[in-house]
Amino acid sequence: MTNSHRYDLLILLKRLQSEHSFLSRERLVKISQELKLPHNEVYGVSTFYSFLSIKPQGGNVIRICKSVPCHLHESQMAIDCIKEELGISPGEVTKDGRFSFELTNCIGACDMAPAMMVNDDVHGNLTPEKISKILKNYT
Repeated sequence: MTNSHRYDLLILLKRLQSEHSFLSRERLVKISQELKLPHNEVYGVSTFYSFLSIKPQGGNVIRICKSVPCHLHESQMAIDCIKEELGISPGEVTKDGRFSFELTNCIGACDMAPAMMVNDDVHGNLTPEKISKILKNYT
């Protein structure tokens, strides 16, 4: 795979993820054909990046950083609060489809740990009360 194809592949995957909330098998096959890339390479890229998903997601995607800095700054508290507020664990979607909950390696907010992203919005210095208020702002 050339660097140009790799660049095109990521652009297409990100665009389709944004348009459809996840990358279906059919969409991955179509991209593979369009870019003349082996399907396993397209699949590999789509499963490597934590901000891409091959399974349906909720309308709002919550991501909690699981890296060491956040872990040392109470990321488990944030995980537990979200589990309690929404009734789902990481990797799950609420029954109403309103939220997905994911753990990721880094969201670039180590200075605000514990931190989370909801869609593209970063929220830091989390407390149980702050998490509850944040989640209520997303419909």
